[in-house]
Amino acid sequence: MTRSAGRQSLVEGEFVFTAEDFRDIAQILHSHAGIALNEGKAALVYSRLAKRLRSLGLRSFRDYCALVQGVDGIDERQAMTAALTTNVTRFFREPHHFEHLRDQVMPGLAERARRGERVRLWSAACSNGQEPYSMAMTVLAVLPEANDLDVRILATDIDPNMVADGITGVYSEEALDAAPPMLRHRFFDKAPSHGANMLSANSALRDLISFRELNLIGDWPMRGKFDVIFCRNVVIYFDDATQERVWKRFTPLMTPNATLYIGHSERVSGPATQQLNTSGLTTYRLAA
Repeated sequence: MTRSAGRQSLVEGEFVFTAEDFRDIAQILHSHAGIALNEGKAALVYSRLAKRLRSLGLRSFRDYCALVQGVDGIDERQAMTAALTTNVTRFFREPHHFEHLRDQVMPGLAERARRGERVRLWSAACSNGQEPYSMAMTVLAVLPEANDLDVRILATDIDPNMVADGITGVYSEEALDAAPPMLRHRFFDKAPSHGANMLSANSALRDLISFRELNLIGDWPMRGKFDVIFCRNVVIYFDDATQERVWKRFTPLMTPNATLYIGHSERVSGPATQQLNTSGLTTYRLAA
């Protein structure tokens, strides 16, 4: 450990990073995004936020905490959250979910849509858009005319940079390796203006998805209900109480028999277990 002006640092480096600094940052992150940090993450927090200190011209983590906690700190709170969250995503990640959506869920939703009924899907932690575009390809594979019907996908994420990437809809060919070749060729076009080996989502995909910034522990402005919700590999970063609150908030926004897909390391807990029945691997269905 290093010492500076009597303050003991948790991490060796150019900035003093005390246990108090860590607790302040952990509290801010938990309040803002629901993410729980333990002190074992001190080195990771230091390495990621030291870049922010340099960028802002700050001399200490104490000054950084004061900035983030201040009345003008909202932009930096967003930047801090983005720096401390890991946006791991892939097209058709956990493919059994998309197979279930295609084979078990979409046939019924397609019938409803063709009768003129409303169908809504939500990617509740969409990262850079690979999940909702995978959802859109699955929908269109079953219901090619979806864009002409009342079918839409909402894609939300706390990180505005990820939302912007989703709106852009441009990915490397390598990123799309996991997508079924027929769907990749059908729904993505070469995008040489963005660089070699880059592909852009076509209008059929883009028109089906609305990207919005949304904090899962903040206000949810949606009023309509969803037939399908993907919320995968995000609540694992929350403490138990926050996880239970998030699961409980989903159920009033689900139509009868709606489907919820969650991450492979996650389990529904708390009051929501009274309403959500297992319907497959990390797949739940709301009781009618």
